[in-house]
Amino acid sequence: MTIAFESPDQPDVIGLIAELDAYQDSLYPPESRHILDLASLKQPNVLFAVARDSTGEAIGCGAIVLCPEFGELKRMYVSPRGRGQGVARKLLALLESRAISAGCKLFKLETGPYQHEALALYAAAGYERRGPFSDYTNDPLSVFMQKHITA
Repeated sequence: MTIAFESPDQPDVIGLIAELDAYQDSLYPPESRHILDLASLKQPNVLFAVARDSTGEAIGCGAIVLCPEFGELKRMYVSPRGRGQGVARKLLALLESRAISAGCKLFKLETGPYQHEALALYAAAGYERRGPFSDYTNDPLSVFMQKHITA
């Protein structure tokens, strides 16, 4: 497996993002889904990483949007064919490491309560629950978390 920073507008990565959208569509109504589209993922303040299996197929992705006050984790997903191999943990570590190198000291995210594996991953990585941030509102289908980086 390899993980690298890549453009999100590659056909196999677009397919992976479509898989993520279909998965989230099965769990949450549209008003409770807070996604970034492809154009947003290509912005210069977005770090976008792709995990690939030994054949070069995209099996996972994730992004961090670097804002002045914090980095927001977005679009974290591992395809079922890539699960159970530590892909999400490695993606998260790479994204955080690059964001920290860029001066980021606080990470925030919004995810859903039905994504138990994601919640366990974030908790194991040191994220703690918090209230809504930025333009998010209180929604029973949103879980907000954050992680402070100490020197």
